[in-house]
Amino acid sequence: MTEHRSPLLHRPGAVEAEGLDRGVAAHYGDPLREQRSLVRTPGTVVDLSHKGVVTVTGPDRLSWLTTLSSQVLTGLEPGRSTETLFLSVQGRIEHAPHVVDDGTSTWLITEADETAALVAWLERMRFALRVEIEDRTGQWAVLGATGPVPGLPATVVWRDPWPHVAPGGWSYAVLDGPHPGEERTWWEHLVPRDELDALTLDLPLAGAWAAEALRIAAWRPRLGAETDERTIPHELDLLRTAVHLAKGCYKGQETVARVHNLGHPPRRLVLLDLDGSEHTLPAAGAEVVAGERTVGRVTSVQLHHEQGPIALAVLKRTVDPAAELVVTDGEQRWAAAQQVVVPPDAGQVVGRQTGFLRGPRP
Repeated sequence: MTEHRSPLLHRPGAVEAEGLDRGVAAHYGDPLREQRSLVRTPGTVVDLSHKGVVTVTGPDRLSWLTTLSSQVLTGLEPGRSTETLFLSVQGRIEHAPHVVDDGTSTWLITEADETAALVAWLERMRFALRVEIEDRTGQWAVLGATGPVPGLPATVVWRDPWPHVAPGGWSYAVLDGPHPGEERTWWEHLVPRDELDALTLDLPLAGAWAAEALRIAAWRPRLGAETDERTIPHELDLLRTAVHLAKGCYKGQETVARVHNLGHPPRRLVLLDLDGSEHTLPAAGAEVVAGERTVGRVTSVQLHHEQGPIALAVLKRTVDPAAELVVTDGEQRWAAAQQVVVPPDAGQVVGRQTGFLRGPRP
């Protein structure tokens, strides 16, 4: 894998991120101020130039991607954004690219660690179809923002469909009001990599920590953070945006259909409101404990500018939504209040329309 270390790390105050966001700035000296700017100041951008950019061209590209993935991409209009999943035979998430088509090419925005593997897998699946796959990460960089950014070239933009339920999708979240993700809009702008420094010279910058805090508050799962080698889409409420339940056969479809119609996902995503009196945060991977039993792990954690310390975690399905939880990281402990994202009775929809579960919504 070729890692791209951003030139924006030379900006004043830049502190490089670790983990999934290595190669770009975690912050530029004031993470909470940057987070407020990202929400309130149009044109504030987040350097995501470590992410991968892959194009698929050729007249068969959309129908071919549809046959391989969980989403219907045939007929995707130029400029409309979506996301899809490439699953294992067991229905486990292997790749989760952001997808937008410009009428000539289908653009896939990926996590840095998945780019090479995704390109290699797509190449193996070409057969005799009229498609060409190219890793364009060396030519194109990604800038995140909460909307349009004046002054950026009018190139390709991916707009996050979360949390709206896509055609053929299904919502597992049960809410008395709006989904918290409706407060977050998220755009990923593709810009020429060799112009990244110049294009952002006069724009306010926010670090990856700011973007992560908004993502966590929106209950938005991320590949490599909320996923592991066992994750199936149902556990993260990804049926709402990344899976078309009525499409034809694809690898992993049997598991998707069986769990949704007849079973329950073995784990479920929650948001944790953490005790802020410790003035510290647990690390991703910290254990979540109920009583004396470890019931899950923290997957993402940040300090939110309004909500304080928050985290996403994946728990065993059977954990009581009212259970008192504690996050442990070494000798430190944080009390944690649970917000249910995927309810314990998610799935098993055949012949049942009651309980926690709600059906698809427009």
